[in-house]
Amino acid sequence: MKYYIIAGEASGDLHASNLMKGILENDPDAEFRFFGGDLMAKVGGTLVKHYRDMAFMGFVEVLLNLKTIKRNISFCKNDILSYKPNVVILVDYPGFNLRIAKFAKQSGFKVFYYIAPKVWAWKESRVETLKKYVDKLFVIFPFEINYFKEHGIDVVYEGNPLKDSLYKTAKSITLDEFTIENKLENKPVIALVAGSRKQEIKYNLPAMLEITSKFPEYQFVIAGAPSLPLEVYKPYLEGTNVKIVFNQTQALLQVSTLALVTSGTATLEAALLNTPEIVCYKGNTISMLIAWIVIKVKYISLVNLIMGTEVVRELKQFDLTKKNLVNQMQKLLPGSPQRNEMLGRFAELTQILGEPGSSKRVARHMIELLKQS
Repeated sequence: MKYYIIAGEASGDLHASNLMKGILENDPDAEFRFFGGDLMAKVGGTLVKHYRDMAFMGFVEVLLNLKTIKRNISFCKNDILSYKPNVVILVDYPGFNLRIAKFAKQSGFKVFYYIAPKVWAWKESRVETLKKYVDKLFVIFPFEINYFKEHGIDVVYEGNPLKDSLYKTAKSITLDEFTIENKLENKPVIALVAGSRKQEIKYNLPAMLEITSKFPEYQFVIAGAPSLPLEVYKPYLEGTNVKIVFNQTQALLQVSTLALVTSGTATLEAALLNTPEIVCYKGNTISMLIAWIVIKVKYISLVNLIMGTEVVRELKQFDLTKKNLVNQMQKLLPGSPQRNEMLGRFAELTQILGEPGSSKRVARHMIELLKQS
């Protein structure tokens, strides 16, 4: 069968690549054409457009890039018509993918949505779009089952796919091995995970770097985003001893004493790898003001959203100050009761998200649905 898959950011590339592997196990003759990234390309098929050319974040940034976004949508529609897939699989990235869902369904294609838009956080009106134009919705958080059921959508939940990534790729590595491999100092590590987009780096990395001199007994290491070149980071690293590693975020988190993490998939990665963390998030002031008005959820980190309480401290916008960050970091260093309490809650979270193998189970379910139709 022919599969057209659309992932518009780094986390989507990761989960879509694992889904593709699961599809190949159940459909060895599968053909893929996709918007995505390097991980999907490694699985096979044709990469039509890389997500680094599509990753616009924030209300203001989207408005400034409307022409490019519209051009990408138009190109995608024509490409789907030319390819004539058996199914269009949309992976998160709702601003783009919901428009494609409507087009694909109206054009007679089967539409699956994998990793549901976070309509429970904002833009609940999108639920109607999902009901009307998506044949089957696959969710990745337990609390989404009841939410969508209450809105008349029968969803599929097969666990969280991030566990597949950790299970397959997070090798057991020691701090010594990691520091030697990356030519780092012989000191414990604090990870800086400042996001995967230029806008996130611009607003969050300087705030993280500001506190490095307060912890001379640690070395700070940045998890470089796979979609960004070293040149993006160089201006921020001048005059510092901070190092950067690429394509090793999970290994870095695994050996780190503590992590400062911008909201996103990485907050859940850190928790599942048992690394105490602080969530740090700044953005364009206008975009953030709009977000505060329209977003309905209390938390921005996946850890807190899943657990329903503040397991990890969130320092957002004006709360992300040097004083607040240093204070929270000191509370989570080895030996502190707050650190031990957080690690205990991480263990609960791991149990809630179920067993690895989610990607394979979703792929199997998708193929069964396609065969039935």
